[in-house]
Amino acid sequence: MKKLTALPLALACAGLFAASASAADLPAHIQQSGKLVVATQPNYPPIAYKDLATGQYTGLDIDMGTAIAKQLGLKIEWQETSFVQAFSSLATGRVDMAMIGITDTKEREKTVDFVDYMQSGPQFFTQQANAAKYPNIEALCGAKVGASRSTNWPGQIAAWSKTHCEAHGKPAIVVTGTEGSVDARTQLKSGRIDAAVQGSESLPYFQKLEPNTYALIGAPIATEPTGIPISKTQPKLRDAVLQALKTLQSNGTYDKILAKYGLQSTTLPAAVNQAKD
Repeated sequence: MKKLTALPLALACAGLFAASASAADLPAHIQQSGKLVVATQPNYPPIAYKDLATGQYTGLDIDMGTAIAKQLGLKIEWQETSFVQAFSSLATGRVDMAMIGITDTKEREKTVDFVDYMQSGPQFFTQQANAAKYPNIEALCGAKVGASRSTNWPGQIAAWSKTHCEAHGKPAIVVTGTEGSVDARTQLKSGRIDAAVQGSESLPYFQKLEPNTYALIGAPIATEPTGIPISKTQPKLRDAVLQALKTLQSNGTYDKILAKYGLQSTTLPAAVNQAKD
């Protein structure tokens, strides 16, 4: 049997200590149940969605959440919910955390803490047939643009329009709030809106799923952290999840999950509450 040298042994012991310390510091109800209850909304591929063949949850957040639970020595229980209900479920303790590709914002940080783990941004896109009509974002001045009303994208579109359209004497972008990104794409394909905005991390998936359907317009208008919201009443859980993510980032598991979904460009060192002003 091979012997461990002093340095690898020290590192191995340090790793075991970090993992056990994180598990030991979990809230009592999680230690007793042995599981993490996590809210998901499986309609946002490749972040969280259902495999059509098996009906099983899949996606980057599903894999990352499962890896976090494993790192903490826990099982994971996914609870399907709407985007808005995820926050009320956190407030009532129905779920321990949520993983739905949620953007960390200053407003949301008033009620929850975020453990941030990736970055993305609002990306304009249109139908491939209209790509020549909208070669850049400035061409959207006066156009109808849809985005999920449950996100901060409608406000960001309006702010961008005020600075880049109205301030230069051009007509404002007409912002249309939609029921979600699925609805935005449906309205786009039906011609009810001229363009739409969706998270930059998800559009490559749909371009592959529906070839020659969507064309990106410019670059994302902002870069924002995506995180795991956890109730402010659960600082032990927040710190344990942060430590678990840092371990996954250091041991290569995090990189493998991002690569599986082609999202290597979204990497972000794990940290708490990194929302931008």
